[in-house]
Amino acid sequence: MPILQGMCSSFKQESWLGIHDLDTDVLKLALYTATADLSQATTAYTTSGEVVGAGYAAGGEILTGVQVLLSGTTAYVVFNNPTWAGASFTCRGALIYNTSKADRAIAVLDFGSDKTATPAVPFVVALPQPAASTALLRFA
Repeated sequence: MPILQGMCSSFKQESWLGIHDLDTDVLKLALYTATADLSQATTAYTTSGEVVGAGYAAGGEILTGVQVLLSGTTAYVVFNNPTWAGASFTCRGALIYNTSKADRAIAVLDFGSDKTATPAVPFVVALPQPAASTALLRFA
């Protein structure tokens, strides 16, 4: 089953309904293997296909440094890069989700190929540059 990158359709609708408050809600990034079935149709965090390995806890990492910014008519969200130190696992993608709102899905990331973490080097998910044209989450 594939991992297909994109902003989750349910998140788009829920954002218009005011369900998510990205300034105050707790957001997490969970890692997944190539067997995961994640796409824009994903509506919530799941353990199916989630990474299992040393240095990785189910549910992933809390995203820090969350800011909602505005540039012209585009609002965008930026985060610090999540990092796993001393970890040993292989992953293919990730899910950003909102733990404050019943683990509702926000966005799916496809790394394009399997990525392997080794204990000697921290595993970092390098998110796009924080700008209106490049940020992972953008609302124009």
